Amino acid sequence: MRRAATGALLALLALTGCAAGGAGAVSGDEPPKGTITVFAAASLRAAFAEIAEQFEAVNPGTTVQLNYGGSADLATQIIEGAPADVFASADEKNMAKVVGEGLVEGESVDFATNTLEIAVPPDNPAGIQTLTDLAAPGVAVVVCAPEVPCGAAIVAAAQAGGVTLTPVSEESSVTDVLGKVTSGQADAGLVYVTDVKAAGPAVQGVPFPESTAAVTTYPVAALTGAGAPETAAAFVAFVTGDAGRAVLDAAGFGAP
Repeated sequence: MRRAATGALLALLALTGCAAGGAGAVSGDEPPKGTITVFAAASLRAAFAEIAEQFEAVNPGTTVQLNYGGSADLATQIIEGAPADVFASADEKNMAKVVGEGLVEGESVDFATNTLEIAVPPDNPAGIQTLTDLAAPGVAVVVCAPEVPCGAAIVAAAQAGGVTLTPVSEESSVTDVLGKVTSGQADAGLVYVTDVKAAGPAVQGVPFPESTAAVTTYPVAALTGAGAPETAAAFVAFVTGDAGRAVLDAAGFGAP
């Protein structure tokens, strides 16, 4: 996927290189260079793969290595010393943990929002139409664990709808939830709108009004001790600039 950017877009980005929202350069002295490791929430997989490709294309000499996972797991890894240069969390709570340990360079920046949707197999065998349907006897529903951002959002949405869910499994990331649905191990899973969109025909999305009670905000930050701090800062600027916004919009993320 990271090698699928169109030539037209790359040409445009090359022309706008150091402009605001372009290459994300943070100074006019030296262009970004070197390798950075970005720890990103699992729900950002498709969008950040595209953003990283574009960033590398307009900043020759840079390499972006992407490590995806649940935000809680990623925050713990960073705090325990994992080599990361940028952290993009699916919630402010886990970013706050990293900030609290003094591991963020400057301040984090909110760059996207996301909402929940019910993912079901294409033929929707359980006939899921509402959030309440997930609580019906015999329905195998999979959710994110409560400590994961999507899990916290699910708890909030369920409380807003007065629905008590009894999941057959609690997963550490939305991609794991989606995997249970696409593999036929669940009748439904609660994931983000962007995950349903990225899955294409593998699942059907069922929107539900209670999701508005649990909008998720994504912050991103460069981390202290980065091996290439200028490049880490430039990547954050790229994500939060016009080029990053365009990719995130196309993936279904809302503006912060």
